[in-house]
Amino acid sequence: MDWSVIRLPGRSFRLSVYRYPRRDMIPRILIVSDVSDTRSKGLAARLERRGAVVATVPLAAIAFDTGSPSGLSIPGFDGALPDAVLVRSIAAGSFEAVTRRLGVLHAFGKLSIPVWNSAQAIERCVDKSMTTFLLKNSGLPTPPTFAVEGLAMAEAVARRELPFTPLVLKPLFGAQGRGIRLIETLSDLPAEDEVNGVYYLQHYVPRPGPPFRDFRVFVCAGEVLAMMSRRGDDWITNVNRGAVPELVSGLVSGHGETELAALARAAAAAISADFAGVDIVPAADGKLLVLEVNSMPAWSGLQSVVAVNIADAIADALLKFLADRPADHPEAAAARPYRLTAPANS
Repeated sequence: MDWSVIRLPGRSFRLSVYRYPRRDMIPRILIVSDVSDTRSKGLAARLERRGAVVATVPLAAIAFDTGSPSGLSIPGFDGALPDAVLVRSIAAGSFEAVTRRLGVLHAFGKLSIPVWNSAQAIERCVDKSMTTFLLKNSGLPTPPTFAVEGLAMAEAVARRELPFTPLVLKPLFGAQGRGIRLIETLSDLPAEDEVNGVYYLQHYVPRPGPPFRDFRVFVCAGEVLAMMSRRGDDWITNVNRGAVPELVSGLVSGHGETELAALARAAAAAISADFAGVDIVPAADGKLLVLEVNSMPAWSGLQSVVAVNIADAIADALLKFLADRPADHPEAAAARPYRLTAPANS
């Protein structure tokens, strides 16, 4: 990283910038976000301070366009392509709309543009059954889980498992603790139309409480940026449900930062996520279990208890990734004809 004067039309800034394989390259970052929230604005501001040109665009506004040189049309880009895409949020929509939006992210990948997180990683995280499958097949500890279609199959799972443990029913697609139910009897299972016919059932993890605790660990580019403990009177320990974020220092519930960090890094790698929020729960027997991996994590609660600025760290990691790639690397050069470059007389 170095200090340079960056000149853009009508403006000049003295900024910290990263050195890229091509000296005339101004990194142009596309932030995909459907809401203009504080975190997206903060990310954009920190990338700009480091010399990047940043545009924030809803994924729904990006079109497939065979008349464009790249096959994509991005508002404000005039046929150019970004050097990297950072996905903050994808709005809900019909099956067709969401499929098309993910297709746009796949297209960026096909054009050799780095996408944090990739469409594949997002698909793996959004679908909790695939997340669990990948965690298990990577040898990582996660609660026994069953994902089935139809009430009859869900009842068969419940009859088999409930004599030994309660079950937790989660929406296959969902976040922030919404829609989670504790299943203790067959009658607790909802009708099919309440869950779109899909039942994701996971063994309840017994743990001391109240207060109950779990951990959120934020991983970026293979490194742990920060972590927190969430303490709540409810067994669903999400901050938006009233849980209190607390700094992890020393041992919490018998577990240290090193142990939590190693497990979180492995979980993010199993999903192939460039950045992720990993939820880990300490069981009553002392074991740590990975519950979920979030590919579009919020970090307001986490930021409130840690010293590191998470937006700064993400910006640094992404720009370092771009700067470290050799100029002849396929991802660094493939779509370069449509990239933004500095004017020759700048």
